Amino acid sequence: MISSNAQEDRNVVAHIAGSLNQNASIQNIFGEPIHAQGKTIVPVAQVVLGLGGGQGSGEQEAEEGVQDRQGQGSGAGAGLITIPKGVFEITAKRTRYIPVSPARPYWLGALIGLAVGWLLAKRKAKAKLLH
Repeated sequence: MISSNAQEDRNVVAHIAGSLNQNASIQNIFGEPIHAQGKTIVPVAQVVLGLGGGQGSGEQEAEEGVQDRQGQGSGAGAGLITIPKGVFEITAKRTRYIPVSPARPYWLGALIGLAVGWLLAKRKAKAKLLH
């Protein structure tokens, strides 16, 4: 059977999760789509929400002249990150996606990282053969 404290903690966590989920919409973060000069601009973002919580209880060993003591505690936390990704530009003739930044720098960084890792691994293997 779940204790009333545990049930209360679950209700608090559920309330926090519901509130964050409701408030973490792109409209609440970036506003409504913009209508100007025959175009509609719709913001696009990645919203990352993390929740955590826990509860614990335990007994402390009795010392001389002191009765057994029990303790309990609980806690919860949440985090929200919003990453702008781009916009959709909607006109009467077409719809296009315009990213905030092109993906090329990310690919370039990944390739450089792989090359450096390969060179370091090769150097380490060579040093191992010499010893």
